[in-house]
Order: sequence, then structure tokens, then C-alpha cells
Amino acid sequence: MRDNSVQGIERGELLAPDPHRGLERSCTDGKGDGMRISNSARGIERIEARFHGNGFSPHRHDTYALGLTLHGIQTFHYRGTSHFSRPGNVIILHPDEVHDGAAGTDLGLIYRMIYLPPQLLAAVGDYRHALPFAPDPVTADATLWQALAEVLDDLDHEPSELLLDDVVLRISDALNRHAGGPNAAVATPARVAVMRTVDFLESHYNDSIGSEDLEAVSGLSRFELARQFRRLMGTSPHRYMVLRRLDQAKQLLTDGVGLADAAAAAGFADQPHFTRHFRKTFGMTPGRWLALRSGGK
Repeated sequence: MRDNSVQGIERGELLAPDPHRGLERSCTDGKGDGMRISNSARGIERIEARFHGNGFSPHRHDTYALGLTLHGIQTFHYRGTSHFSRPGNVIILHPDEVHDGAAGTDLGLIYRMIYLPPQLLAAVGDYRHALPFAPDPVTADATLWQALAEVLDDLDHEPSELLLDDVVLRISDALNRHAGGPNAAVATPARVAVMRTVDFLESHYNDSIGSEDLEAVSGLSRFELARQFRRLMGTSPHRYMVLRRLDQAKQLLTDGVGLADAAAAAGFADQPHFTRHFRKTFGMTPGRWLALRSGGK
């Protein structure tokens, strides 16, 4: 793996590997642990995270997590193996894969990451193929770095729709390249059934939904639906529903709603139920997530 440093990430300045320069003030300003979070259109979340020690406990989410290591050494466990990423590397984590995250040295860690809904990548191929799987979670792919840098450079402003379209296409091409080509084809009836199920879950995630409901919506048996749903969406219908509830709860917490009220409004049985799902998905409790958000401002 290359041991490159990274150009400064002041507002409006492009992130890019550069072996001749260290990190600029925004990466070395002495701030403690924290996160800057920017929610963009189409369900995309972008973050900058600063950590010393362990940042995230084992967790899994339903998006692709694509990141740029900017400062320090980023260590994590993924698919049963330990990995590390240095400045200049790109991290590729697939939906529904358990991973954690920590700083590999006492110098701490700074990275930026985009959480990309799988349906955006599936849409590049008109949902005709299963999602690409790149087996190596750490790469020095300069083309992929450049695409991610363009959408992660400015967290203060939402990227334009045209920029997002271009970046998603380039990310899709890079993932297919690392996967060795497009995955197996998905038949049209299965594709239609999955998208119908997605629309239903997006509209009813706060409701009590059973397997019979999804069979009626999709026209597939519960097991065939689960199989086809995972091929296109990277996770199960149940996990997809839970993640939509968590998305709502996170927004409520950001707006200042208390934990118990946010849990109830998002459809969780109680606050402990909400906290368990939150930790399994984001690797920390809601309280720590809020504290890190405050530390990133």
C-alpha cells in the first residue's frame, strides 16, 4: 500500500494524494474526537471523522461505505480479517458487512467517507445486475480516489445533482473493475418486484409489516424476495425497514428531539430497543453519536 500524505482539505480545496506535502490546518488543528456530518440528496451521507483509539464498535449498515484516509493509520476488522489504510488509500466497505474502526497509532485518525445507497449503483445498470463486490477493502486506486474527492471535498455545501450523477457512475465503474466485471444478471420480474417492495417499505416503515404483506406487494415468495432483494439492495427487507426508522430517528435527534421521543416517533418499541439497533448499525450509542457531532462543529 502507498504511504502517501494528502493535500489540505480547506473549504473548496480538492482532496488529492500528494507525496510532497503534509496535511493542512484543517487536519492538524488540535481538535479532539468528533464528526462533521453532511446529509445530501438521494439518501447520501458524507462525514469527516477524527478519532483517537477505538472509534466504532462492530456494526453494519445498508449502504456502501467509501472512504479516504487523510491522516494517521485507519485500522478495522472486516470479513474476518484485520486491515489498515494509510493516507492516499481508499476504503471500500460493502452493505451489510460487519466492521469496526480505530486509529492505528497514538497520533489519531482523520478520514472522510460517503455512505452511498446501493440502489444508486444498481440504477447505473438499470437494476439489471446484482451489486458489485470488490474483495479488497483497501486500495490505492487513484481514479476512485479522485471521484470520491470531488464529492467529499466540500462538506459545507450539498453537491450538485450533475456532480453526484457523474461520481456515482465513476464509482460504479471502479467497483465493477475491482470486482472483475458486472455481477450476475437479475431477471426483469425480480427487478420489478424488488423495486415495488422498496417503494412500499419507504412509505410504511413505521408500520407493523409482516412477510405476508411483502409477498402480496412483490408477488414473490418471502424467501425468493429476500434473495432478490439482497442482490439489488445489499441487505434484507427487514434490515432495510429498520434502517429507514433509524434514519428518521437520527434526523429527529439532530433537530433536538429527546432520545425517548425520537425512538417512539420512529417506530421503535422503546428507547433501549432503539439504542440496540442504533449501536448495531452505527457502532456507537445515540448519546455518543450526538456528542461526536457536537465535537465536529
